[in-house]
Amino acid sequence: MLIERLKSIVGSKGWTQDASELEPHLTDWRNAVRGQTPIMLSPASTEEVSKLVRACADAAVAIVPQGGNTGMCAGAIPDASGKQVILNLARMNNIRTVDPLDFSMVVDAGCVLANIQQAARQVDRYFPLSLGAEGSCQIGGNISTNAGGINVIRYGTTRDLVLGLEVVLADGRIWNGIKTLRKDTAGYDLKQLFIGSEGTLGIITAAALRLFPDPGNATTTLIAIKNAGNAVPLLAKLRTSLADRIEAFELMGGNTLALVERHIPDSKIPFEESYPWYVLIEASVEGSPDVLVNALAHCLDKGLLLDAVVAKSKAEAARLWRLRHSIAEAEKREGVALKHDISVPIGRMEEFLARAEKLLREAFPESEQFVFGHVGDGNLHYNVHLQRASGDSEYEQKKARITALVYDLVAEFGGSFSAEHGIGSLKREFLSRYKDDTDLQLMRGMKKTLDPANILNPGKVI
Repeated sequence: MLIERLKSIVGSKGWTQDASELEPHLTDWRNAVRGQTPIMLSPASTEEVSKLVRACADAAVAIVPQGGNTGMCAGAIPDASGKQVILNLARMNNIRTVDPLDFSMVVDAGCVLANIQQAARQVDRYFPLSLGAEGSCQIGGNISTNAGGINVIRYGTTRDLVLGLEVVLADGRIWNGIKTLRKDTAGYDLKQLFIGSEGTLGIITAAALRLFPDPGNATTTLIAIKNAGNAVPLLAKLRTSLADRIEAFELMGGNTLALVERHIPDSKIPFEESYPWYVLIEASVEGSPDVLVNALAHCLDKGLLLDAVVAKSKAEAARLWRLRHSIAEAEKREGVALKHDISVPIGRMEEFLARAEKLLREAFPESEQFVFGHVGDGNLHYNVHLQRASGDSEYEQKKARITALVYDLVAEFGGSFSAEHGIGSLKREFLSRYKDDTDLQLMRGMKKTLDPANILNPGKVI
């Protein structure tokens, strides 16, 4: 029997069928999708993952890889059939090596992101991937979704931070691509197949990561601006003055931060008056703080900002970042919002925001937009809250029309309907709508080649 074979591979500490233990693993963070599973397996090594996958392949049973389960598109949730096995990687949490001279480290896929950051700091190095969920998300999931985060403007997405991977393939074979080379043109760069594939092509079990010099204590500044359009020229001016010292540049609507104040205890916008838009900046100007002050003064003279608060301590900086990182939780407490993780060309962001607001105001005057995102890489979280009147039978249709309106406009601007959260199961229908046939044929071809029996995370992405 398959279940008994799987249990014997991982031992008594590596599986559960207990309903209360399974519960948090059967629904996504947003509670949008719920699934069922006969068992959750928690292997302790790559070899155990290999044996588990081989056993499931022999029985033609599907596997759903799961990390911290913090994703936004239900990419790590089994379907409702109760037949798909969850493979949770949390026990594989060893930091294998840290090499400060090589500016690299090798870690298991189940390592929590915050622990990786800390391990780098202990040797005076810096791993720049930073997300609101970094205290619970795992690096395997970050890589599988090609996570973005707040530091993309300087360091790129997760794809840019991965030097090598170890992956268990659909037949149980282990592909050892763990290398820390910066240059290697010996054939195809196979690791790129698995980054962003959401566990549909292989199960990532370990990764070699790129480290950077510690940037030191960064300066955090919250800036008030009169309209979202000012964020782009403001960023351009600051990049001209500060070059690559800008670590993060986050745009947030005034109503979005007001939502945080309303729902998150001890959170407060540090201005006496309310402003329509805010930008949160983190810049590495240690040893030369006047550079930032002078740059901000120049932007004030140009009318690009209205007011600014510069954090004077780590505690003040943490309070400012808490406003940004609490947005998702505040939205969740406010009620269901339509999430749109989009990207548009940076130079056209002002035009996009104006067009989108006008279209929604005309078509759905009862809706409210909560907008925030990473201006430096063109990524916006364009979320729409739609008031639901009692007995509104057309509510679901309205939601679909709003999403179509937003995504169609994104496509018109040459953008993407999925910037950093992936496809999962929630966005799969949009892939065929907004990707051309050649894209889809190539993706399906890769899936069929690497997972011909479709046992790896079926129903996700493709």
